Amino acid sequence: MASSIEELFLEQRPYLVSLAYRMVGSMADAEDLVQETYVRWNEAGTGEIRSPRAFLTTILTRLAMNHLASARVRREQYVGTWLPEPIVTSKTLDPVELSESLTMAFLVLLERLTPVERAVFLLREVFDYSHAEVAEITARSEEACRQAQRRAKQALRERQQRFQPQSEAAERLMAQFGQTVQQGDLEGLMRLLHDDITAYSDGGGIERAALNPIHGSDRVARFMIGITRKGGAGLEHEITEINSQPGIIGFRDGKARTVLVLDLDADRIRAIYIVTNPQKLERLSKEKQR
Repeated sequence: MASSIEELFLEQRPYLVSLAYRMVGSMADAEDLVQETYVRWNEAGTGEIRSPRAFLTTILTRLAMNHLASARVRREQYVGTWLPEPIVTSKTLDPVELSESLTMAFLVLLERLTPVERAVFLLREVFDYSHAEVAEITARSEEACRQAQRRAKQALRERQQRFQPQSEAAERLMAQFGQTVQQGDLEGLMRLLHDDITAYSDGGGIERAALNPIHGSDRVARFMIGITRKGGAGLEHEITEINSQPGIIGFRDGKARTVLVLDLDADRIRAIYIVTNPQKLERLSKEKQR
């Protein structure tokens, strides 16, 4: 029976990790939640469980909602801007077709929702559960879930961004971006940026980072060139796909020191996300060393 329980769980694990990461924005926390889900699944056994997937989803979602409720207090006290833990999606087989729900922009938007709204929105809009199923999973009434979904969609719609599919044009734009920044070409860089671009940086109070978002093409361009001059020496750059968007990982001595993600709109950059918090880069360092 034990092996049967483990086999059933392993079949669902990629899906559970996918849901958990979108719920909490941290792969480390997501894997902890999935492990706790397994413990509870193992304790329950499979005798009276009709749908393993539904049972596991219910456990995980409720654990994640509780986690978010406590994490909200910590994030309110977070030094500077909080950004999700970046993941390399070019090497990840995510079971969800909606890759835009993995983008930094989308995950940052989800941070504006309450734990219940976040759970309802993801289960309904991304994972395609029915209203009745969402109500059972979250232990709310169907009407309460419908209201939570409406609130979530309204909150996201007010700040909704158009997520564009990546292409060869995105690769060219990434190359141009890297070249202009390295050369200190202010005018060339500004031509690549939206006038109303915003740059977000997350050092977690551990590494130097802008405490507040930086707005406008001129200020963002100067900021990017400035931090490259000050901290870019000796970095080994790897261009890859981060959270389904073009990204660059900066390594030094085999450890990930910085991650930069570009949010593109047609032929220009509308947002830049920079993570230097070493606690959020540990996974990337381990992947590099394998």
